[in-house]
Amino acid sequence: MSNTIYIEYNFSVSPLQPGSDILIAELGEAGFESFVENEEGVLAYIQKEDWNENILETVEILDNSIFEVGFSIKEIEQENWNATWEKNFEAIQVADQCVVRAPFHEKPDVAFDIVIEPKMSFGTGHHETTYMMLQFVLENDFEGKDVLDMGSGTGVLAILAALKKAAHIDAIDIDNWCYLNAKENVERNNCSHISVFEGDSSLLGERKYNVILANINRNILLADIPVYAQNLRENGALFLSGFYEEDIPLISETCLKAGLKFEKNLQKNNWVAVKYVF
Repeated sequence: MSNTIYIEYNFSVSPLQPGSDILIAELGEAGFESFVENEEGVLAYIQKEDWNENILETVEILDNSIFEVGFSIKEIEQENWNATWEKNFEAIQVADQCVVRAPFHEKPDVAFDIVIEPKMSFGTGHHETTYMMLQFVLENDFEGKDVLDMGSGTGVLAILAALKKAAHIDAIDIDNWCYLNAKENVERNNCSHISVFEGDSSLLGERKYNVILANINRNILLADIPVYAQNLRENGALFLSGFYEEDIPLISETCLKAGLKFEKNLQKNNWVAVKYVF
């Protein structure tokens, strides 16, 4: 991994919101894997081997007259990522209970202190979807439960579940760098009962969970919801995010067909996180 080259796109976006959210969602669909939001717009990253000169053809916001979006491009070595995110990364506090921070931040006085080195992984708590999923974990009982964190990114949701006394957690991400990074963060937070895997929902087999957390893009969720339902224990809970408010009816319809019923949703800007029960 040390020789991996990333392409960095530095996007300026006006108006910043909801422009940045729309841009990130469309870039994610196009294959970009990591984002850093700032006061001007978004830094977006994709591995050079996955990049092509037509990568932005499907990014519709670039042709939307409501928004002004400009960008520049450069190559970035993976080992330079720490300097990039350290310059932009601020500690995130969720309610008055949880802080997600870097090792160089001062230790806070909260119940749940999570220390991560996100590097090239998504899921720091800065994005609305991760923030809301952290809210859901804080609001719900995890003690003694078996948990799946699907599309785990940095592993931050799995780590919070562990700190909330979950019995065992599986964290799965299809991206190799996320897998490696989550392993580092799990060790950093002394969460020995989190198992980290590289792959997708095909890894689940016959495993059963009391709680499944999945913060992934809408299309993957729609394909995988039936799989999640098969792997939930009776009275289990499924927490989903990675989509917009207007996507809830389609997501809920798919959940209903799989035997899951809507219970609650959170909203931050136009992003949502939704709880379904089995």
